[in-house]
Formats: sequence, C-alpha cells, structure tokens
Amino acid sequence: MRLAEVFSPPRNPCGYYKDRYSCFRYFYIQNCSRAFCQGLVERGFRRFGEYFFTPMCQGCSECVSIRQLVHEFTLSKSHKRIIAKNLNTSVLITRPSISQEKLLLHEKYHQIMAQKKGWAFQCMSPESYVESFVEGFCDFGYEILYEIEGKLVGVGYFDMLENAISAAYFFYDHEFSSQSLGTFNILTQLLLAKSKGLSYFYPGYWIEGHHSMGYKERFKPFEILVNTPDIFELPLWLAPESKTP
Repeated sequence: MRLAEVFSPPRNPCGYYKDRYSCFRYFYIQNCSRAFCQGLVERGFRRFGEYFFTPMCQGCSECVSIRQLVHEFTLSKSHKRIIAKNLNTSVLITRPSISQEKLLLHEKYHQIMAQKKGWAFQCMSPESYVESFVEGFCDFGYEILYEIEGKLVGVGYFDMLENAISAAYFFYDHEFSSQSLGTFNILTQLLLAKSKGLSYFYPGYWIEGHHSMGYKERFKPFEILVNTPDIFELPLWLAPESKTP
C-alpha cells in the first residue's frame, strides 16, 4: 500500500454555503486494504477513487459524519411504499466501470442539480469519471445499476467493508423522480448491509436542516462522530442527543 497526504487550498468556495470556504485533508492511497479503508471511514473520511478526504474547514464544523445502526433499522411505512413502487426497478450490483450511458446520465443529473440547487456545473470527462468512481475499488468497491424497462436511471457507488457499507455517490435520472430513487438507493444499501450481518451504514456527511444534506437523518437510528480523530486516535460515535462527551 502506498500513501501520500495533501491539503487542499483553504480558499476553495464551499459547496454548501455561499459565504464560506472549504479545506480538505486528502490521502492518496494505492492498493488500500479493506481494513485500512474501514479505519478511515470510522474516522470521518470519504473515498472517491484512490483519494480519501475529510473536511478541515477553519471556523466551521457543519459537515458531520453520520452512520446508521443497521441491526436496529426498521422500514417505515414510507420506506415500504418506496420499495413497492420500485418492484419493477432492476437492481444490479457489480464492479465499478465506465460507459457512455453512465457519463451521459451523470451529466444530465448535474445539469438539473445546477438549476435546482445551484450546484456549480462542469462536464465530467471520461478520465475524471474513472479517477472518481472506477479507480481504487480494490476488493471492496462496488457499483449499483438501477434500470427501468431496460433504461439506466440511477448509478450508485459504495464500499463493502469488514463491518459496514460506506456509500460513496449516487446520481439518477430526474425524469423518474416519482420513483424516489435517492431513498431507494439508500434502502437498497441498508438492507444489503442487514442481509450481510454488518453493523453500520455510512451515508456520508450530514448537515442538519440543510436542503441538500439534511435528508440523511430520516434513516433512524443513527450516530454521529463527535470528535476529529487522527488515523491513530480512537473515533467517538454517539447518538445525536448525547453528542457532548
């Protein structure tokens, strides 16, 4: 395993607050092991390709690492309705790869999100797609393809670790918004983790009440990371109501 560390410039515009700047700590890791990946995820890191990152923003700690308790998770009536209306949605779990169909869906998704939520839009090249989603999957990275009547409508990426599933990214066709594909993708991974006897599901960062990031609290019960541990320090996860140690 080869590892290099770098910090992003501290004056990058924040993707969630227009009046703030972001700074990330990155590890570039080739041939990462499943155990080391899980250790980083437990300490608040996320993975894109061979890059692992965690926010280190001065004066702001709004992005909170969150994880669902898989053994205690139960489907709500709303969840059951979403699963029912996706009975004809084909779900295929495979290894990450690139295709023109995925590139076009990714571009279409981000064009809509730029209009809908003000995301900065930049067309992703095939090289960038491979770097972000295909490289670095080692023996733990997977891709979920969602199809309706033979049409690709969603693509999700996740890591299956020793005791958890860590979601990486999901994009979908807004023409099928009535299917609630974002929620269906999370439920697919949560139920997969439960079927495998895994303890946790990591959906990424959570910003309480935020229009883009607040939805992750809808899957209960969950814990949040209340400290900022380095890679050789123990992470402290607590229920949100007891987050002050």
